[in-house]
Amino acid sequence: MVKKRKEELPFRINILFIITFILFCALIIQLGVVQILNGEEFQSEIDRTSQDVIHNPTPRGKIYDRNHRVIVDNQPVKAITYTPPKGTTSEERLDIAIKLSEWMEIVPEGESPDTFYNKELTNRDLREYWYLLNVEEANNRLLTKNDMSNGEQYNAILELITENEIGNLTNYDKKVITIKKRLDQAVELTPFPIKNDGVTTEEYAKIAENLKVLPGVNVTTDWNRLYPYGDAIQSLLGTVTTHKEGIPAETADDYLALGYSRNERVGKSGLELKYEPVLKGRKEQISYKTNKLGEIVDKEILVKGLAGKDVVLSLDIEFQQLVDKILKEELERVIKKFPYENRHMNDALAVVIEPRTGELLAVSGQHYNRESDSFVDAAYKTIYEQHIPGSAIKGATVLAGLESGVVTPGEMLYDTPMKIKGTPEKSSYTDNALGWLNDIDALKESSNIYMFYIALRMGGEYNYQYNHPVTFRKDAFQVMRNYFYQFGLGVHTGIDFPNEAIGYRGTNPVAGNLMDFAIGQYDTYTTMQLAQYVSTIANDGLRVKPRFLKEIRNPTPFENSLGTVYKSNPTEALNQIEIRQEYIERVQEGFRRVFQEPRGTAYAEFRDKKYDPVGKTGTAENVVNGEYTENLTLIGYAPMENPEIAMAIVVPHTGEGEHVNARIGERIMDAYFTLNGSKVSTY
Repeated sequence: MVKKRKEELPFRINILFIITFILFCALIIQLGVVQILNGEEFQSEIDRTSQDVIHNPTPRGKIYDRNHRVIVDNQPVKAITYTPPKGTTSEERLDIAIKLSEWMEIVPEGESPDTFYNKELTNRDLREYWYLLNVEEANNRLLTKNDMSNGEQYNAILELITENEIGNLTNYDKKVITIKKRLDQAVELTPFPIKNDGVTTEEYAKIAENLKVLPGVNVTTDWNRLYPYGDAIQSLLGTVTTHKEGIPAETADDYLALGYSRNERVGKSGLELKYEPVLKGRKEQISYKTNKLGEIVDKEILVKGLAGKDVVLSLDIEFQQLVDKILKEELERVIKKFPYENRHMNDALAVVIEPRTGELLAVSGQHYNRESDSFVDAAYKTIYEQHIPGSAIKGATVLAGLESGVVTPGEMLYDTPMKIKGTPEKSSYTDNALGWLNDIDALKESSNIYMFYIALRMGGEYNYQYNHPVTFRKDAFQVMRNYFYQFGLGVHTGIDFPNEAIGYRGTNPVAGNLMDFAIGQYDTYTTMQLAQYVSTIANDGLRVKPRFLKEIRNPTPFENSLGTVYKSNPTEALNQIEIRQEYIERVQEGFRRVFQEPRGTAYAEFRDKKYDPVGKTGTAENVVNGEYTENLTLIGYAPMENPEIAMAIVVPHTGEGEHVNARIGERIMDAYFTLNGSKVSTY
C-alpha cells in the first residue's frame, strides 16, 4: 500500500510542473502582446498619467517712494485661465471654446461686437475656424498636392475658402473663434488668462461649477498694475506687457534662458524694465498627476511662489506732484499769454536731485497737447532729449579756462562786441559793452565775451584784434570737451534707467564754433546731464551717479507694510574733477552773485531768499522750422553751504518766455524748503 502511494507522487509532481509550465507560457505570451501589439497604446496612457510641473506666476513687487508711499501697486482681479495639457489638439480646444462661450461674455461692456471682433480677429482666424467646421469639404477642394508640404497644403486650402463663406459667420461664431484664439495662445503647462478683465461673479461661479468638462480651464486671481497717483511720472515708471504680448520677441532667447514662458508678463519700459529681475518674483511650481481622461488625481507643491521684491525709489511723490503742477502752470501761463509767439513751445523739463547722494527727488516733464488743451507726462524727455543749454554751462567754461591757465583768477577782460574776419559780429546778450569784468562777475552778468576769450586762448589765439583773422588749434575742441566730460556734460551720467542720450557733438572745429561751444550754443545736453553738472559744482567737484533706486525690500504678506531691507543702493562716486578747489569756489561765488546780487541774471526771482540759493541762467538761440526761438535753462542749488537740493530746468522753443525758467526754479525751491520744513525755509 505504501509502495503504491510512492509511485503516485512523481505523477502528481509532473502534472503540477506541466500546469506551471503552461501558465508561464501564457504569461510570456501575454507580456508579448502587451509589449509588441499594445505597447504604443499603453505607453500613451502612461504618458497621460505622468506628472507634469506647472509654473504659476506670482504678483510683481510694488514700487514705493522715499517716504514709503505706494506709487505702483497690484490690483487683484478675477481671471479665467487655461493651462494646455500635453498633446492637446486644435479640435479639443475648439470644443472647450464652444463650451466656454455658453458661460462667458467676451465683448467688453460698452463696446459693440462688430468693433470688437474687427479689432480682435483677422481674415485668417475666420478661415481657420471655417476649416475646422468643414474639414472634409475643405480638403477635397485642393485638387493637386504634388510637391507641397503639409503647411503649404494647409495654406492653399485656406485660400480656397471664399469671402462669402466666412461672411456668413455669426457673432456667436466670432465669439467662439475669439475664445479659441486665446486658448491657442497658451503655452503648454503654463497658465494663460482667457479673460482677466471684467470677469463677473456669475461667470466666475458658472465656470467653476463646470471645470470637469473644461480640461485645463481654471478660475483664479490675476493682477493688474495700479497707479494710485495717476499718470505722475508714468513715463518713468514704465509699463508691463500683457499676457498677449508676452516676452519681447527681440529678447525672447534671454528671457527663456532665465526660465520665463513666452506669454509671461514682463517690464516693457522704464523702471519696470530696468528692475524686472527684482520685481518679477518666483513662480510657484506645482506637480500635477492626471489620469488618462486628463483629470487631476494628485498634486504637490514643489516650490512655493514668492511675490516679487518691492522697490523703494528716491523720489518724493508729494514733491513730484508739486513740481509737475509748477511746470504745467508756468508753461500754460506763457503759452496762453503769448500764443502766437510761443507757437513752437510745448515742453517744460525739470530734474531735482540731492547733490551729495545722487538721489533723484523729482523728475518732471510736461508736454502741452494743443489739440486737446491738456498736459501729458513727458518725464522721460529729461533723459532722452538733448537741447542747446545756453549760458547755464558757463561755470564749466570758466573752470576750464582757469585750470588750463588761459585766464587767471580775477583777470579783467573788457566786454565789447567781437568779430573774426569773415564771420558775423558776436556780443553778450546786449549789443552794448558790459565793460571790465573778472571771471566771477562774468558769470554774474553772463558775459559771452569773457567766454569767447577763453575759447580763443585755448585755441592758441592770445592776440585777438577786431575783424582780423585768428590762428586756431583744432585740438582745442577736445581739450575743452575733456573738461566738460568731468562734469557729466556730453557723457553718460550712469543713471539707473534703460538707455540715455549723451547729446550731440558738433563736428566742424573752427574758432567761431568753439566760441559758441563756450557759451552753450554748439553741443547739446540732456536735463539730467545738466543736473549732474550743477551737482558736481555743489559737491566741490565730486561727480556722483544720479539714481532712482534707494533700496530693495523683501516681500511681505501684510498689507500696508514693507518687508525687511534686501539691498540698499549706496551713493556711487564717478570722479573728482581735476580742477583746483580755489577755482571751484570762484565759480560757486559767481553763481551766488547770479541769484543774490543786483545785475545778476536771476536776481529778480531769488533775491532775499533765506535758503541761500545759487545758480546760473541760460538762453540759447534755437531755430524751429526756419523760425527763431530760444531755449531757456536754469541750473542751481541751495543752500550754498551744505546744499540739500540741486536742480536743472529746460524750457525749449520759447518765443516770449518772461523768465519762465527762473520762475519755475524759484517755485520749485520754495516748494522744496516749505515741504521739508528746513531751518532755512522762511522767505
